[in-house]
Amino acid sequence: MDAEVAANRVAWEKASQKHVDEYDELLAEAAERKSLTQRELELLQPVLAGAPLVVHLQSGHGLDDFALLDRGARHVVGVDYSVTAATAAHRRARQLEVGTAYVVAEVPVVPLKEGCAGLVYTGKGALIWMRDLEAWAHEVARLLEPEGRLFVYEAHPTVPLWSWDEDEPRIRPDRGYFARSHINDSFPANGAQEWQWSLGEIVTAVVRAGLEIETLEEYAEPFWRPGGVQAAAWQGRLPNSFALLARRKS
Repeated sequence: MDAEVAANRVAWEKASQKHVDEYDELLAEAAERKSLTQRELELLQPVLAGAPLVVHLQSGHGLDDFALLDRGARHVVGVDYSVTAATAAHRRARQLEVGTAYVVAEVPVVPLKEGCAGLVYTGKGALIWMRDLEAWAHEVARLLEPEGRLFVYEAHPTVPLWSWDEDEPRIRPDRGYFARSHINDSFPANGAQEWQWSLGEIVTAVVRAGLEIETLEEYAEPFWRPGGVQAAAWQGRLPNSFALLARRKS
């Protein structure tokens, strides 16, 4: 890793300590296997019906891995560059005796063989750590078997613009939709550099990697709400998350 990525990794290792501090709580959530949203389940149901091997890029606490297994995945391999997060997820998997494994690695390049996955799953705060979206998309295509799927469920690219004001939605004066990056100024990775990608750039990168988009949806509901905040930007008027399902052509 170069200095830029290494600095982000240090920040994320510190943030991932949360997965250790709240270990028992996360273990209970993992056992329930309910971390996927209803719309995620609806979009993934046809894919998971084929019992694919799933590669979860930037797997974090790993709770989604348990839910994917519950809905039909044959096996899940989580990839994350945080040793702390991957170790805690591995420990939970062993305790619950489920079919997941974890690899500590930067994304890209993932140390897994070409064409190994029937489904690559990623999202919920993952793409902001990708400074080269084209390289990410081509790595996804490399991992997918023919007719395999990529599924992304993420914060909408406009989210960095919204303030957390509760009276009415506002655009932050220090952010722009077409900015290349910004410094995270909130938990969990305060001080880390995040990269911004427009929805057009995300779609274009996926298509250029040889994938065919099957579904692209935008939602008003955010996937994450910090405790105690009731931002007006989350009350149905603005986009806060999106889902993308794409297929690798034969």
